[in-house]
Amino acid sequence: MTLCGLLLCGFVSSVFCDITTRIIGTPWFWLQEATSIQFIYCVFLGAAVAVRRNDHLLLTAIAESMTGFKRTFLETSNRLVILCVAICMSYFGYINFTQGFGSLRMPSMTPIAYWYLAIPVSGLLIIVFVIEQIINGLKNGYDFADESSDFEHLGVMDGEGAI
Repeated sequence: MTLCGLLLCGFVSSVFCDITTRIIGTPWFWLQEATSIQFIYCVFLGAAVAVRRNDHLLLTAIAESMTGFKRTFLETSNRLVILCVAICMSYFGYINFTQGFGSLRMPSMTPIAYWYLAIPVSGLLIIVFVIEQIINGLKNGYDFADESSDFEHLGVMDGEGAI
């Protein structure tokens, strides 16, 4: 999460510097590369963080209305679909990464493969996080997440008073 925040700050800063240097008439061309790589990594690592925090799109309204085996089946099925997508991201992203050494970014002549590396890294992180969720969900049930407060990590109970 911190890495995503740093990447976002770097992205905003590099866009600001890029615009400023172009306005004053001495553009730094390498800033476009820095901006694009920070944006790409922020998007793909952000997707992995969203899966880890369970903040991604799910059929939550339907799942929350269910209990027992039906809910377990639906939640596990959702995560298995996400797992299949993550496996495809990892596999095809790795192929794209290895083929990216044939293309170079201008003006730094850096292989574009380093931009593509975000895809399989994100896929691998999503695989780990989804497997963790499936194991925890089958062991403890999926409704344990509904009972936890969004304010627990802040040291606040039920959103009202300090502990």
